[in-house]
Amino acid sequence: MLPLASDEPLIVDTVNRALGLVPEERIRILASDRLTELIREVLPNLGPEAFMIEPQARGTGPVMAWAAWEIAKLDPAAVIVSLHADHIIEPKAAFLQLLRDTVGLATETGRLFTVSVLPSRPETGYGYIEPGEPLVAPAGVQAFKVGAFHEKPDLETAHRYIDKGHFWNSGIFVWTASAFLSEVKTVAPEIGDLLPLIDDESPASFFAQVPNLTVDVAVLERSASVASVAATFKWDDVGSWEALARSLEGDSNGNVIVGSAHIVDGKRNVIYVERGTVATFGVNDLVVVQCGEITLVTTTDHAPNLKQLLEQLPSSMREPTRPAENT
Repeated sequence: MLPLASDEPLIVDTVNRALGLVPEERIRILASDRLTELIREVLPNLGPEAFMIEPQARGTGPVMAWAAWEIAKLDPAAVIVSLHADHIIEPKAAFLQLLRDTVGLATETGRLFTVSVLPSRPETGYGYIEPGEPLVAPAGVQAFKVGAFHEKPDLETAHRYIDKGHFWNSGIFVWTASAFLSEVKTVAPEIGDLLPLIDDESPASFFAQVPNLTVDVAVLERSASVASVAATFKWDDVGSWEALARSLEGDSNGNVIVGSAHIVDGKRNVIYVERGTVATFGVNDLVVVQCGEITLVTTTDHAPNLKQLLEQLPSSMREPTRPAENT
């Protein structure tokens, strides 16, 4: 919901990219009811059918299976392109062309495709893809079977992955609804066996009984039908605050500021201020985020691991709050 890549919230940037592929009526946004309310405010042109509201959070595995189930009923031959809302992607034209080519590959082969990114640094916050056998693809597209998925590594392992020619897993997926559902039923029966509940009872019944699983763990890491295409565009994930240092231009000391802040005798700090002003003096490598009624202070090293912090916070501090009027 924050404008971290342009003047628009990240979700708006993502939908605008998707509209280069499909018309508005083919957009589906998977989110909780709290986020849906906020998203509708910044994307008023999308109709109610665009929103698939999760009855409860059960991870990307169940919710993407639910989406495929519903989309397959509308069009059994439908192709699904799954996009995260916190990615920075440019140029848009290269992104759209690669996805069009990948849609063709997914349709022709029946494989589940991911988009891989050639690493620019030893990143410990991303999963990695080990490339396997190359696949025939359109000119300018590097496609291959996925040899293996690797979870987020430590720094030493990340260096080793890069030396071996592994890619980052961007989390952008392309597959036909029918192929994905077939794989879910085959390799993830704990999800697939419960899908009929969606029609027999309700989506709420399905979500009440299905386990909490990511699509990577439940399906992709178990499937022998996963392939990948190498990104032909610049990609970054701003799912953590220290990523702003890569996506926004800093001052001469490497400090990145969004909002009102003053840094004295400090280097490589990332500061995001929704309202008011933040001042720092004599500190380096900090992340300071003032949003709503809460202020976060951490280090750039710890910023990618905020899930550990959230697990220890009271629920009142974990609930999303409405952004200020100017965000």
